[in-house]
Amino acid sequence: MARPADRIPQNAPGDWFVDRSCIDCDLCRQIAPEVFGRADDADQSFVHHQPEGDEARRRAAMALVTCPTSSIGTSDRRGVQAAATAFPERIAGPAVDVYFCGYASADSYGASSYLLRRPDGNVLIDSPRAARPLLRRLAELGGVRWMFLTHQDDIADHEVFRREFGCDRVIHERDVGGATRDVEVKLSGDAPTPLAHDLLAIPVPGHTRGSVALLHVPPGAEAGPPAEAPQRRPERYLFTGDHVWRAGSSGGLHASRDVCWYSWAEQTRSMERLLAHRFDWVLPGHGRRWQAPSSDAMRAELEALIARMRAAA
Repeated sequence: MARPADRIPQNAPGDWFVDRSCIDCDLCRQIAPEVFGRADDADQSFVHHQPEGDEARRRAAMALVTCPTSSIGTSDRRGVQAAATAFPERIAGPAVDVYFCGYASADSYGASSYLLRRPDGNVLIDSPRAARPLLRRLAELGGVRWMFLTHQDDIADHEVFRREFGCDRVIHERDVGGATRDVEVKLSGDAPTPLAHDLLAIPVPGHTRGSVALLHVPPGAEAGPPAEAPQRRPERYLFTGDHVWRAGSSGGLHASRDVCWYSWAEQTRSMERLLAHRFDWVLPGHGRRWQAPSSDAMRAELEALIARMRAAA
């Protein structure tokens, strides 16, 4: 529980606060930006505006539920019970159902995880905290067929999800460790590997030796609608782990040498290989997700990022 005695001084006066245990994972600022901001001098979140109204309190409560370190505190419990059952929260649809799972784990340093609902079985991308309300909601949404682990850092409670849903876990063999030696599917090599007709595992070594992105291409997304049917084609989703993300709430694509644990040169080459694939969304573990205006706009951002990475080599 957050400790009032440890609230950071930047918090706005009022009931809601963030304490000094905050690890600056950014999730509260993504969920409730009207309530939470970033104290740049402390590298932590803080309450920049006390929530006013039911919706603001609901979003603040969802941030509280998600916080991996229990760093958000309040004595106002309105909305907290509802927030506990608000995840997974749908972030895309109706053509494709993609959900943010909330319930981040301190073991993954507050990484985001996602649920992809599909007729052939749902996919959980990286591991959230195995909280009982989340497990119940996942069951209601059809359970979990695959659990795709983008790299060794964000595995958190993967064993609980395996026991609960009988899902097949996927990880690259180069990131297998003691906690993942029994994972059901171990990818190998650097070539993209189809997992299903709409799922492609793309190795992107760099952040770690075994980092892998997952590309979801729903039916009709590649060809697009016929000329006589001008409706928007289904979008393509790239779940990237810690390989690439959006910088801030309005920046372009970003990768950081400071959090590259294996090889910046390899990560740059992996980024270049992504140019062979078209996608409209980037859904990362850390950093902001981004829906580009088009796959061409996404490609242009990717090319600009690669140029910056080469220059920083």
